[in-house]
Amino acid sequence: MGRSTGQGLIPERYPAPDFFVCDVFDASPKDDLGSMEHPIFSLSTRPDRRMLSYSHNGVTIDITPSVRGRATIHDKDVLIYCISQLMAAVNAGHDVSRTLRVTAHDLLVATNRDTSGDAYQRLREAFERLAGTRITTNLTTGGVETTQGFGLIEAWEIRRRSKGGRMMSVSVTLSDWLYRAVLAKSVLTLSRDYFHLRKPLERRVYELARKHCGRQPAWTVSVEILHRKSGSTAPRRVFRAALRRMIAEGRLPDYTLSEEPGDLIRVTRNARRAEAAEPRFDAEVLDAARDLAPGFDVHALETEWRSWWIETGRPKLTAPDRAFLAWVKGRASRG
Repeated sequence: MGRSTGQGLIPERYPAPDFFVCDVFDASPKDDLGSMEHPIFSLSTRPDRRMLSYSHNGVTIDITPSVRGRATIHDKDVLIYCISQLMAAVNAGHDVSRTLRVTAHDLLVATNRDTSGDAYQRLREAFERLAGTRITTNLTTGGVETTQGFGLIEAWEIRRRSKGGRMMSVSVTLSDWLYRAVLAKSVLTLSRDYFHLRKPLERRVYELARKHCGRQPAWTVSVEILHRKSGSTAPRRVFRAALRRMIAEGRLPDYTLSEEPGDLIRVTRNARRAEAAEPRFDAEVLDAARDLAPGFDVHALETEWRSWWIETGRPKLTAPDRAFLAWVKGRASRG
């Protein structure tokens, strides 16, 4: 078991994971702007079968759950994982499609979940809620406004070694709406500590802070608007009390909450940590790269790889040389 990240947080079960692996690279966790802005996912820990309708700035969203209930904020981990995989592939120049095949174990590890037999069953239940939750909206993605209805995922499939055995891999087909958001890069990078947040409201407030505060020094919002944007069904006084507990506990990654006069909440961005130094490769590594990619300019390859690494948020690399050489091998195979 990994280190604990504080009372009220999910323990860090995998202290040194290959996070969101695409080929051999660590891809930063990504979330789409549409579902960060609008309260699509349930914050309830019980099946939420209410039909909901939201309208904001000309955008309308109708959400119809299945008999299993609306997809939850924790179910959204599956989508974040898929979006992260796709963005890593797009940034690396790979071909992508709406259907992804991922290893179930990797998905659980990447989202900081345990890998017990019960965890695999919960993952299946998440797929069922994601596919069963129907959205009708006129959201704009990739510069196209379309009113349409769709499931959060279009289809899913589980592969097992034998009947009744543990799932090996799953195939997930994303909705066209979500896929267009990825291709248009309408996504934001999340803190890896997002998956340590235990409470649904903490996750939702972090999403809103990341979307609206972003890299600005601060963002101020009324409790009334934050209540509506969060999708919380609690009375406003209960919601306000939950925010005050959140302020006192101070567990949100990257942001600090404070209460201001006028029933306002101020979100302040924490000081940035020092960025990871750019990896440098010695002559031996570059010689190995020449062997893997004959005819290529290895210095140009190094520059291309470093630009991708910076663009994807400077993810921590436990073995930069190995990561670079694996990328070179893949780049050479694509021509």
